[in-house]
Amino acid sequence: MAKEIHIILVIDVQLERRMSIKVGIIGYKNQAEKLQHILEREKCEIKKIYHPTKSSTDIRFTNNFSDLYENDIVIIASPNDTHFKYIKKLLKNFSGYIFCEKPPITNIKELRYLQKISKKYKNRLFFNFNLRFGELNKKIQHELKSERIGNPIFINIISSKGLAFKDEYLNSWRSDGKNNLHNILDAVSIHFIDLLRFNFGEIENHHYTPMLGSKRGSSFDSAQIILKFKTGLTASIFNSYATPLYNEFSVIGTNGIITFDDKKLKILSPRDTFDSKKYFKIPPIKYSQKFSFNKEFFQSTENSIKYFLKYVKSKKPIDVIFFDISMSSNEIILNLKKQK
Repeated sequence: MAKEIHIILVIDVQLERRMSIKVGIIGYKNQAEKLQHILEREKCEIKKIYHPTKSSTDIRFTNNFSDLYENDIVIIASPNDTHFKYIKKLLKNFSGYIFCEKPPITNIKELRYLQKISKKYKNRLFFNFNLRFGELNKKIQHELKSERIGNPIFINIISSKGLAFKDEYLNSWRSDGKNNLHNILDAVSIHFIDLLRFNFGEIENHHYTPMLGSKRGSSFDSAQIILKFKTGLTASIFNSYATPLYNEFSVIGTNGIITFDDKKLKILSPRDTFDSKKYFKIPPIKYSQKFSFNKEFFQSTENSIKYFLKYVKSKKPIDVIFFDISMSSNEIILNLKKQK
């Protein structure tokens, strides 16, 4: 198991009341809009919304990038291939905190550049690998310390929905194979790879099979990834924009199984469960609770924002371990792309 990282959301109420955090956002719809709503609920003030070319009747809208510099934080929620240029520009001209959607970057040259920046820059740069901050991660970490699961041997993850069949998909950057060929890998799979890397340590081998299941657009809309960790643990991840909505996350250990789906979290244990003829049978459910992946994706994003704001409000440096693991997860994605 990787070194455990405790994520505690404790906000100083008095400090929160004293501060009004000014926010600039790069991006204006989809994920940018979701983040904006969360920030507004956290009593942040959205001062500027930047887009390089588009206009709006919203008085906060701007095409002037330097307008972002007057804020306390800048949110990068633009297409994946623009993240690096905005990060680089902000690190040079902006003294506040930066919250960037994943993936941090899209090629190895950009990765190496960020890995070499000084610690003072890393301490104010935060990437939204939000599954680190959800109930899923919390439960996994708890069960890894118990004896109900035993030693993890295999993990199976499926997360899919039919986004590629919506009309707006074809006109979006997600379907653009020229600039975002591995969109499903960058937008979805990276979250699960990061969560596994966060909990189970270094990955020593991997295999990637991308697909265009919908036959719509020119970027891959589906992918299977096989991972082998240095501990011997293996994992399979399947993500798609070309299938019905389905989510499942299972950790199979030497003594039990923990599984999450769109209805329940269940823990089955112990391994040595037999019928009257002494044949193995499915272990009993030792624990269950309601669970929703839709709620998980939303709540973990909200928790990620809150965790980031904790540093902003205290004006303290962000723990560099979050930056380092983000870079590691991103590098795995880049290495997978090399296979195709």
